Amino acid sequence: MKLEKTVVNRKLGVLDIIIFLVIVSILYLAIAPGIKGNVNTSGIQVSTDIRNLPIYVLKSVGRMTAAYILSLIFTLIYGYIAAHNEKAEKVMMPILDILQSIPVLSFLPAVVLGLIALFPSHNIGLELSSIILIFTGQAWNMTFSFYHSIKILPKDLEEASGVFGLNKWQKFKRLEVPFAVIGLVWNSMMSWSGGWFFLMACEMFTLKGKDFRLEGIGSFLQTAASQGDKKALACGIAALIFVIVLLDQLVWKPVTVWADKFKMELTESGEAPHSFVLTLLRRSVIVDFLVKKIYEPIAENLNEAIDRFVVKLASKEKTKEKGIGIGFIVRWIVRILIYGVLLYSGFNAFKLLMQLSKNEWGRILPSVGYSFLRVAAAQVIALIWTVPVGVAIGMNKKVANVLQPIIQVVASIPATALFPVILIYFMNKLGGLNIASVILMLMGTQWYILFNVIAGAMAIPEDLKAAAKTFGINGWKRWKVLILPSIFPYLLTGMVTATGGCWNASIVSEYVNFGGRTVSTVGLGALISEATEKGNYPLLLIATIIMCVVVVGVNKTLWKRLYVLSEEKFKIEL
Repeated sequence: MKLEKTVVNRKLGVLDIIIFLVIVSILYLAIAPGIKGNVNTSGIQVSTDIRNLPIYVLKSVGRMTAAYILSLIFTLIYGYIAAHNEKAEKVMMPILDILQSIPVLSFLPAVVLGLIALFPSHNIGLELSSIILIFTGQAWNMTFSFYHSIKILPKDLEEASGVFGLNKWQKFKRLEVPFAVIGLVWNSMMSWSGGWFFLMACEMFTLKGKDFRLEGIGSFLQTAASQGDKKALACGIAALIFVIVLLDQLVWKPVTVWADKFKMELTESGEAPHSFVLTLLRRSVIVDFLVKKIYEPIAENLNEAIDRFVVKLASKEKTKEKGIGIGFIVRWIVRILIYGVLLYSGFNAFKLLMQLSKNEWGRILPSVGYSFLRVAAAQVIALIWTVPVGVAIGMNKKVANVLQPIIQVVASIPATALFPVILIYFMNKLGGLNIASVILMLMGTQWYILFNVIAGAMAIPEDLKAAAKTFGINGWKRWKVLILPSIFPYLLTGMVTATGGCWNASIVSEYVNFGGRTVSTVGLGALISEATEKGNYPLLLIATIIMCVVVVGVNKTLWKRLYVLSEEKFKIEL
């Protein structure tokens, strides 16, 4: 491991003020359409007839697949730019902090009303809204993972890419993406699980007192829970578990086995992971034909086209003369427009907040305190068990073969689907919703940490393991010298995304509609859910602003320092 002392100077400056204005502007622009917008329902009635489950499941999986494709494209573009452009990084990463801290329900007014207005006579707008809302629950942790993988790329490999004369595209496809694959695959599984978690909120929700519904397994479960239909709820959960197991065996298990070949090591591990489905695909004559005759020619032509474009672009940059040109003027015009939007949105947000009553202002501080304690409790509990279990799965093939499939399936079962069952038990025992909300936060976000720890443990080179064994480094010393430093960057990514996920989960864990009645507790998530349902936009705005400020503040004061530490001190160099 490379050990260096890092000194980081941080002072409140202009950038922090701009970031705060960005927070307020994003939130105001998100809820502004709903303030005066007409709210129309979808007109769809979700049936709890179990015969509809197959088509409902297919529709939900289709929405999640579309959202995942969007998330992957966003991850590769956003993460790459942020990792390679220092000026852009100073703005893009705080914005990513903001985006991951904004709850799904806070995006509702802009996304739903905007897209419904574009497609007033069709249901396409609501379908696109659901996909985008699922995207907001999938994209951020994948982007953090890819960005941080590029930041901790060993200098030896970067220097080698320069010696071989790789251009930006060649370095991206041959070095940066392969190096990031293991973390990206495990975060993709977590993102898919996160999509299941928020599926109920994305397929059926209330905005300004009116219901919006889409046919899907999420809306089926929510409808069954609201009606107290235990049979339909049990059948829905069973169907969901079946689909999760099927996808795990057909998609995620083969992908994780395939990703193992990107492990950075000089010594090959003794026992390679195995996937029956992947083996069948590799032996298939039809798949071989499709790959060689269709995929490879298209990929090769596309690769050559991108190579030519990158080389041409690089040559233009070298010959470009310095001075005031069209580009310079356009950049300043764009800056002026952005600052104008920020000031306009900030001013209107301030006017909107002036509509809050004293009683509503008085609810904010206690809500922050209670939600903060629940988030902290969920994080501590998650950390205690996920680190040892994640390391055991990532470093021990026998343990992985037993636990990995179970973990992947359990993690994919949305806690929101099981919450009605948990709620029945906790309502009259063990503190009611106060404790139940912590359990739901834990069930929904502990997997962010676990999957990242597994990815970090799997990425430890066999050379380092062999060296530790040779020098007789065992027990706690092995954890201190090898395991913890190696998994630290991955653990950090998991903690950051889990923290944001906990705050997001508060909107569905602190305010619950079950059996025809609403159960709530004191917290920011409850404020946001209540404000969204009643169309109280001033309360929605201030609650979301406070949540974003808390999350960004913690990221800036704690996680950012640890990120710098991980880049400098816990970086594996060959």
